[in-house]
Amino acid sequence: MTGVDWEVVIGLEIHAQLATRSKIFSGASTAYGAPPNTQASLVDLAYPGVLPVLNAEAVRMAVKFGLGVGAAVAHRSVFARKNYFYPDLPKGYQISQYEHPVVGRGSLRIVLEDGSEKIIGITRAHLEEDAGKSLHEGLAHASGIDLNRAGTPLLEIVSEPDMRSAREAVAYMKKIHTLVRYLEICDGNMQEGSFRCDANVSVRPRGSDKFGTRAEIKNLNSFRFVEKAVQYEVARQIELLESGGKVIQETRLYDSDRNETRPMRSKEEANDYRYFPDPDLLPLEIDDSFIRAVRATLPELPDDKATRFARDFGLSAYDAGVLSASRELGNYFEAVVAATGTPHAKLAANWIMGELSGALNRDAVEITAAKVGPKELSGLLARINDGTISGKIGKEVFEAMWSTGAAADAIIESKGLKQITDAGAIEAVIDAVIAANPRQLADYRAGKDKLFGFFVGQVMKATGGKANPAQLNELLKARLGAADA
Repeated sequence: MTGVDWEVVIGLEIHAQLATRSKIFSGASTAYGAPPNTQASLVDLAYPGVLPVLNAEAVRMAVKFGLGVGAAVAHRSVFARKNYFYPDLPKGYQISQYEHPVVGRGSLRIVLEDGSEKIIGITRAHLEEDAGKSLHEGLAHASGIDLNRAGTPLLEIVSEPDMRSAREAVAYMKKIHTLVRYLEICDGNMQEGSFRCDANVSVRPRGSDKFGTRAEIKNLNSFRFVEKAVQYEVARQIELLESGGKVIQETRLYDSDRNETRPMRSKEEANDYRYFPDPDLLPLEIDDSFIRAVRATLPELPDDKATRFARDFGLSAYDAGVLSASRELGNYFEAVVAATGTPHAKLAANWIMGELSGALNRDAVEITAAKVGPKELSGLLARINDGTISGKIGKEVFEAMWSTGAAADAIIESKGLKQITDAGAIEAVIDAVIAANPRQLADYRAGKDKLFGFFVGQVMKATGGKANPAQLNELLKARLGAADA
């Protein structure tokens, strides 16, 4: 099958740990980091005679998500037993939802880096309990079981197979991550396992309406791993098919050290799990008044905020999407714009997405703990806007603000960074530079226009980068063109 133009087909199953204080069917705590097996009740341990009791807050959070993606919220949904051997789930089955999930079909809009948009369908979102965790490190010839996580409430969000590249998959996962944090139903902490996904990946000849055989890559807990794992799996399947082989439907694991996926087990179908309604849990019934009450608690959602940012501040769809990626980042941006003025919103956006984001990433700091707050950044931008300093010098000032905590004005004054805006002073430097470089002057006048940048650089060097760029360009053009220069 060499020479075939292959199309990639991806669907994600995202597991978001709901931010409830107690587990989905017991009163045990969900707090992270407790010593092993100190947060597992008799219900979580599956002792005889215990009964599950549904956590109403988990239901409210599931409904909140459904409304956030414009999905139909089921007035009646059913919990089922999913029979499967989980070594770290004592019951021997998982309580989940199958035929009748609490959230039905919805959709989500993603914006890619090139500004293009795409709608990704959401098939369903259902409530279920998490399993415990098997421990291997430091246990010679043995495995340990920590049941603290057993029974933690999960919302499994199942997409349609609408994604056609690893980047689309990452964009979709990031959008879900943004949404659940906006809704305050999941902390999104991927390192702690509270937000992770399984990726279903297949390829087919472009133009075909028949899906290829898929492989499911389990438990991906970073955006980078999702991108790398999907890229590897796509390449693996194409190479296999083009060499005359067949893709086997199976579950695979991603090894980040080797950047490869490897087989874990053959892929099960729904009938392998022997789903049946859980006899200990009544059907979940949700009335319209409950749905209305949840809807009243919805914040401004990411898409609405991005639309407003684009409309009110003249931002591109991509920039607006970046700045609305979290409520905290959006709040920071709006605070800066409120201080600097709407006409300077684009400048504020550039600095937040550039220097500020770079510093946050470099130091692994959240926006809420930024060493330069909105008030301080707006003070720096004010000095750029009024011509006190240039944008280039502004970067130097920002780094000093970040490292020392001092205000922009204090740093500009102490370091003597004010721009030279006196035309006579700039002309004097220009004349000195021209006089020192007669050969370059002759070449410039002979038609080598690129040498203009050379003269700009020399003047900037002579002024310590403090000459006003706009004035410098205007004055330099005049002097280079003068007959007696």
